[in-house]
Amino acid sequence: MSMTEKLPRGGARSTLRVESDLHGDTHWLYMHADAGSGVRPCFRTELMDEMWGYLSAVTLPPGARQPGRLRHVVVASDAPAFNLGGDLALFAALIRDKRSDLLLDYARRCIDGVHHLHGGLGGDVRTIALVQGDALGGGMELALACHTIVAEEGVDMGLPEVLFGLFPGMGAYSFLCKRVPPQLAEKLILDGNIRSSDELYRLGVVDVLVPRGGGEAAVRDLIRQQQRAPNAHLALNAARAIAQPVSHEELMAITEVWVDAALALGDKSLRMMDRIVRAQSRRSGAH
Repeated sequence: MSMTEKLPRGGARSTLRVESDLHGDTHWLYMHADAGSGVRPCFRTELMDEMWGYLSAVTLPPGARQPGRLRHVVVASDAPAFNLGGDLALFAALIRDKRSDLLLDYARRCIDGVHHLHGGLGGDVRTIALVQGDALGGGMELALACHTIVAEEGVDMGLPEVLFGLFPGMGAYSFLCKRVPPQLAEKLILDGNIRSSDELYRLGVVDVLVPRGGGEAAVRDLIRQQQRAPNAHLALNAARAIAQPVSHEELMAITEVWVDAALALGDKSLRMMDRIVRAQSRRSGAH
């Protein structure tokens, strides 16, 4: 009998489907629960609000954490894509209107979420990205923010922002440099190439590579393995925060550079954004 149930925590959700075990030790967050309605599977503000709201709701204050209790959060997707990245239609509109304040607000919301995931929701959670479809731009940054990336074979992953004159400014550089040498991180950012999950596994970016259709079973196996040694993984979370910190201040300083770079984009770059949005819309059936 399955030990999972849908928990409508915090009211009805339109973009997020959540399943948690009965003890609240494992939470599966499926983005793009409204994918069937033809919306683009990107970081719309509605999705961020619901994701970060749920993560805040399941974050335990220090006094409520129990010694030896390790919890897990899995980020996955109900859409064919894991996540196609930032809301380029919104970006283009804000850049054309010179709304640096709203661009920075959007970027800050992204940073708040990925930093919380990277920190294990305060330290008692191991975070896992389950990538079963395309993870591009901010979608890849979301995966990189997690402790472990489990990807199925043949999935497209990459940071294509350079194609329209930008760089991925919501954590990619900081998180990549914790997985690969900085020179390789810069290459992955600046060449704009989309790579397969197989290649990124060989490079050390993806942690676990499994055949198509095997992702959820692999994640469940990983959780069982880690639950056999909860104290070790809780201690590792603490050691990781000391030895390889990524501070909120670092992420925000970089995203401020991203905002300045975005506002400097010209018409050619904005038209490229528009073309990418149309291509994403056709692919998802959005109108």
